[in-house]
Amino acid sequence: MRVLAAMSGGVDSAVAAARAVDAGHDVVGVHLALSQTPDALRSGSRGCCSREDAGDARRAADVLGIPFYVWDFAARFTEDVVDDFVAAYAAGQTPNPCLRCNEKIKFSALLEKALALGFDAVCTGHYAQLVGGELRRAVDADKDQSYVLAVLTAHQLAHAMFPIGDTPKPDVRAEAAERGLRVAEKPDSHDICFIPSGDTRTFLGSRLGVRPGAVVDADTGAELARHDGVHGFTVGQRKGLGVDAPAADGRPRYVLGIEPATGTVRVGPAAALDVRTIEAGRPVWSAGSAPGPRFDCVAQVRAHGGIAPAVAEPAPDGLRVELAEPLRGVAPGQAVALYRPDADGDVVLGSATITAAA
Repeated sequence: MRVLAAMSGGVDSAVAAARAVDAGHDVVGVHLALSQTPDALRSGSRGCCSREDAGDARRAADVLGIPFYVWDFAARFTEDVVDDFVAAYAAGQTPNPCLRCNEKIKFSALLEKALALGFDAVCTGHYAQLVGGELRRAVDADKDQSYVLAVLTAHQLAHAMFPIGDTPKPDVRAEAAERGLRVAEKPDSHDICFIPSGDTRTFLGSRLGVRPGAVVDADTGAELARHDGVHGFTVGQRKGLGVDAPAADGRPRYVLGIEPATGTVRVGPAAALDVRTIEAGRPVWSAGSAPGPRFDCVAQVRAHGGIAPAVAEPAPDGLRVELAEPLRGVAPGQAVALYRPDADGDVVLGSATITAAA
């Protein structure tokens, strides 16, 4: 097959490309220039897509002996990922930009261009497995990225390759060293790649400005504090609420809900975060269609953690998920990924974007 290997400049994508070469595929490496200010997007383990990363990807391609190109997707990334991220927070939601990047950039814009150029598949360094056409969790549970890939359609999965999903991360690094790849010990990227400072509130504030509102007690409606914008909060948040006095029972308060229209942030006790029902929109089914009109599954609401047995019921305009046990910190804008409820629980059935939870 002709394979386009997306090379971020990290160890995972370098080893994934190497394995594609070993498998006998005709491999071409490509680095996606996603930042409009590449010099500012790498600080140790923070950020990605910098000039340094492009250089690391090029050197890895040289070691592998494959052609290498840099494609400028900065404008598309800004529109589909960064602007979407800002708009979601302004609307009181909690988006996952990695998931959106997979959906809109790596397996939409990139895959479309790859197929148009005659490639058969896009290869990435994601920690996930494709077995018999099914998307599965990676062997390395700590690195598993199936949650952020659950947004992919059956068509996209049919043209995807995840060569390192069957290998623990330490072994991937060891393999990179054996292959003479300089990125073998390069730190993993953390946090949000386009916010290298790690200060999401300041990043959002610089784009949304001051949008004052009140932090109120969810039970009494009493105003507890003022804030500069709902974009500084997310459901389940405990710190940074700006509330001086403790709750009447002396226990911490958490963000329970956000009302962007009025600028109201409702806070209350941890127990009030328990959610048993999730409403979600824009469902995507990994096999092309839902497993049935109502089916058992395992629901996951965060990239790592937030997992519970559930029953899912697709509807014409979305999806309803009834949890067998409560989950906390479930916020609109997040994705709910559904897995097959077998012994392993590692087969992805699909996902949807959370619109409400109760």
